[in-house]
Amino acid sequence: MKQSPITLALLSLLLFGIQNRSAAAQSDQNTGGRKIVNRVVPAYPPVARSMNLSGTVKLEALVLPNGNVKSVQVKGGNPLLVQAAQNAVHDWKWEKTDHDSIELVEFKFNP
Repeated sequence: MKQSPITLALLSLLLFGIQNRSAAAQSDQNTGGRKIVNRVVPAYPPVARSMNLSGTVKLEALVLPNGNVKSVQVKGGNPLLVQAAQNAVHDWKWEKTDHDSIELVEFKFNP
């Protein structure tokens, strides 16, 4: 079956649009004082994507002197988005210091 050039062009635009949306699903910012050495981007939950759900998740991470995350506390956000953000922050690593610190992290999810 032969495809028309218009059909192929529309299909290409559709595929490009889907790929572009998934690549820009979330951004994050760290408002704490320590520099982030390794940052993991959270996976956009499929259920949230199917609902076209957007929102902001605010977290507080307790970071040990070696830069690893000890615990993450939720400060706000939709429960469908929170778990993905928590999982990502648990894998983050901050620069080493001589004391624990609390780092504020905010993710903005946009489908």
